[in-house]
Amino acid sequence: MAKTKYSYVGVSFIILVFGIWVANTLINRFQEPNMATTGAVPEFSFTNHHGKTITNEDYSGKVYVVEFFFTSCPTICPIMNKNMKKVQDAYYGNPDFGIASITIDPNNDTPEVLKEYAENYSATHPHWHFLTGNKEDIYRLSNVGFKLYSAEDETAEGGFEHSGLFALIDKEGNIRSRYDDFGNPLIYYNGLEDDQIQMLIEDIKKLL
Repeated sequence: MAKTKYSYVGVSFIILVFGIWVANTLINRFQEPNMATTGAVPEFSFTNHHGKTITNEDYSGKVYVVEFFFTSCPTICPIMNKNMKKVQDAYYGNPDFGIASITIDPNNDTPEVLKEYAENYSATHPHWHFLTGNKEDIYRLSNVGFKLYSAEDETAEGGFEHSGLFALIDKEGNIRSRYDDFGNPLIYYNGLEDDQIQMLIEDIKKLL
């Protein structure tokens, strides 16, 4: 009888330990989504479309998306920002979400120009900032900080070259992404493809 009692206690203890392990695993999985971290966002300070100074600290504690574009872009930028509006609408009103749209043509894209552009795309989320500033700082942030190619090019349509990629940033200021089918970090999300936009929307939810 005593042996049976001790066996029951032993089995119960094993079940309890296993239950705690499962619970901790589920909690950690919920708190830490299985997403890659590929770097940290450098400090930046620019002026938004309302003439207000916006820095990376304004996005602290928020999940946000970064793009580089220019308002007179005749090719991919209109598609990018129509898709960015879909992202905005998915999290409209969420105070922990934001977007940083940074122009690579600051000589033309003044706060006034950016404000009109924002209105044309119904960019009304309070944390969607269209940013301009010192050209060297912008290109350093794009090419070095994010490793997203941007350059002036007289032979390109509109006079500039840049990627159509979006970067996803977590609340701690880290660049995040999901993994591809081979276990490699996706790193960025293609702002021109519907399936990538859907991925981005899903991954924002994980980080929030």
